[in-house]
Amino acid sequence: MLFRLDSDQDYILYPGSVDAKPSVYQLRRLFNDLEEISRLPDSDLVITVDFRYCRFLNHIAVAYLGGLARLVESRNGRIVFDWKTLPKNIHANLAQNGFLFNFGCDRFPWDGNSVPYWNSCQHDPKDVGNYLRHKWLGKGWVNVSQGLGNAIAGNVSEIYLNAFEHSQSEIGVFSCGQHYPTLRSLHLAVIDFGIGIPTNVRSLPENASFSASETLSWAFQPGTTTVQDDIPRGLGLSVLQEFITKNQGSLEVFSNDGWVTVNNNGVSYKDTDINFPGTLVNIEVQCDEKYYCLASEVSSPTGRLLFS
Repeated sequence: MLFRLDSDQDYILYPGSVDAKPSVYQLRRLFNDLEEISRLPDSDLVITVDFRYCRFLNHIAVAYLGGLARLVESRNGRIVFDWKTLPKNIHANLAQNGFLFNFGCDRFPWDGNSVPYWNSCQHDPKDVGNYLRHKWLGKGWVNVSQGLGNAIAGNVSEIYLNAFEHSQSEIGVFSCGQHYPTLRSLHLAVIDFGIGIPTNVRSLPENASFSASETLSWAFQPGTTTVQDDIPRGLGLSVLQEFITKNQGSLEVFSNDGWVTVNNNGVSYKDTDINFPGTLVNIEVQCDEKYYCLASEVSSPTGRLLFS
């Protein structure tokens, strides 16, 4: 919720709680903050973030809040985090994942249950690959072989590449994740504050009449692209999708007024009343006791779950 103070240009933002597995209501409220801020003056804007009414901030909210701050700064405004209003549990998590350090608080991050807060304005495949292999899948929370881990990381790196290539965002891409031991699950969020997949797909004349769900279906097909060159792109996430199905995890994408869900029931494309100008991707993986590997890596050992 955003409130105006006595000063003409000063506002206060009270982030609400966002659960580990957020409700549609919580996501809508999160996106509404961006809509309200986008209507404010472009210069001399000062927003103080007050956490007094927040009891939990999941990984999506962390990446989103970081992006919101950089967006305000890109418009010659200023975000002031009132760290003293942080509840102890949120303060510890934001210190651990590096959010506090990234925004001027003298707290160095450390290893724990967090996948670090990350932001970049330029695509660096090596940096993204290291982040995914060593900070996300490589922490031992999910028992995957090196070959499968590299294949999944390669698929997920395509999500980052597409965000950099197609979002038209000047502030880059934001990411954060979390291992939730009580839920036995590992999550990763990737967010950009660009134009959104549906808007981008509709830039091609043949796609101009597509609904949001139709644009997302088009974008998920391997080889489709709005970039005018001979390199096939598209979000062809075959390995990730098959792993999610076997693992009973999920992949969700919110972009403009479209929503994609990938799980063991298949792929669902929907039009929704939740409207986010950019793109949010959230990956959930179950931290079960199974061992996952590519079928090519072993010759059917007893008791192992093969993956092909």
